[in-house]
Amino acid sequence: MSTLVLPRAEPARRAAPRWLIVAVRRKTTLVGAALMAVTLVVGLGAPLIAGNPTHMDVVGRLASPSRAHWFGTDDVGRDVFSRVIYGARLSLLIGAAVVAFAFVVGVLCGLLAGYYQRLDNPVMRIMDGLMAFPAIILAIALMASLGPSVLNVIIAIGVVHAPRVARLVRGSVLVVRETAYVEAARALGVSDRLLLGRHILPNCLSPVIVQGSFVFAAAVLTEAALSFLGVGVPPFVPSWGNILAEGRLYIQQAPWLVLYPGAAIMLTVFGLNLLGDGLRDLLDPKLRGLSPEKQ
Repeated sequence: MSTLVLPRAEPARRAAPRWLIVAVRRKTTLVGAALMAVTLVVGLGAPLIAGNPTHMDVVGRLASPSRAHWFGTDDVGRDVFSRVIYGARLSLLIGAAVVAFAFVVGVLCGLLAGYYQRLDNPVMRIMDGLMAFPAIILAIALMASLGPSVLNVIIAIGVVHAPRVARLVRGSVLVVRETAYVEAARALGVSDRLLLGRHILPNCLSPVIVQGSFVFAAAVLTEAALSFLGVGVPPFVPSWGNILAEGRLYIQQAPWLVLYPGAAIMLTVFGLNLLGDGLRDLLDPKLRGLSPEKQ
């Protein structure tokens, strides 16, 4: 008597992660992530990759790129490659610190202004007053009063970008606080602190996370601009803006002094913008273009 053999059921295929689907659909996101990964590795590994950025070899000043000095030397014989590598470390530090500063101040002000109507007008008028100044002008004014240092650069750039984060968070809070589940939680007697931290803030973070990548890019550009103008970090600190400022006097004789730091700034900002576009598509279902079944 023959037995009936049933075909073996194949295991269900596991759905690919959402971030992987978005990355595959948008190659530019992978490019941005790769550029930022390279910048991060270079910045964190600067002591292992590059030599002493302050070592001077006056005899070999303004030497063209060679095997000994990949990016050439500057007007006092310092290795440009080492200075550019350490400049990446400084840009990552300032960018991350500015994002943290702007998020703490901006999210707090946005939450308070959006949830409490009595605080909306005074808080947002202060934010509007800060936003009325051009970003670079306000940063220069703050640096002129604070003095040149890395910490003061972080504070000055953070003050410039915090109002933009606050306005973004306030707009999201105004929408979320009128939803049914927030009204239900309020009717059940949930405290304002718990309501803001558990129900409102998590639903306002998506646009803020995307904004973080653009704040990071703007911080890198602003720091370079301040250092180029002489009101940023001290001149002895390796910074892409300082390298550009020192190299502009020798741009015809030694163009590599402005070529390599300029390319580093361009690639870093380009990578951050591409990564920000990818985060926007990942966190916004309308822009992902994925059906609920594929999500």
